[in-house]
Amino acid sequence: MPIPHSQPVTADRVFAQRFSATRRGARLARLLAALQLAEWGIPRGTVDHDAVALVVAELAANAVLHGRVPGRDFALLLRYDDGQGVIRIELSDTHPAQPSRATPAPDEDHGRGLLIVDALATRWGVSSRVGPGKTVWAEYAAAGSAPQGADAPPPLGAWLRSTTQKMLPSGSASTTKSGSGG
Repeated sequence: MPIPHSQPVTADRVFAQRFSATRRGARLARLLAALQLAEWGIPRGTVDHDAVALVVAELAANAVLHGRVPGRDFALLLRYDDGQGVIRIELSDTHPAQPSRATPAPDEDHGRGLLIVDALATRWGVSSRVGPGKTVWAEYAAAGSAPQGADAPPPLGAWLRSTTQKMLPSGSASTTKSGSGG
């Protein structure tokens, strides 16, 4: 006779891969993470899938742009605890510098990566690691199947634009130029 469990038995699902510290490596990290999420039952187009893929993209871009050491790769680790509904994203690089959140000017087209991570992740941080460098990690609490109809959240792009506008200083939300025509 089987022994009943008081809690469901769950196992973490893990994906780990090293990538070249290039733009191509960052893109491949995002694409493979997206494929892995779909394989774990988190389908493309859902808020959970798209948010985690975006966090991976931003952290991978930071690893390439700011954490690159010539001749060294960066590593991606995804861990999905489906019992808790938590996805942990870890990107490790060999550069010793710690990441810092920038406050970009409204018209700048860069510098918002960690702001996006902060907005999407349940929590995030930086950890030391064995050997040179650091690991930047983020945890995302998956909501499961997204609600439909009136209760559905806005598409991620609309939510991100709205959230980004809220982060800008007041009076800087407009990108139109004023002045006399000519």
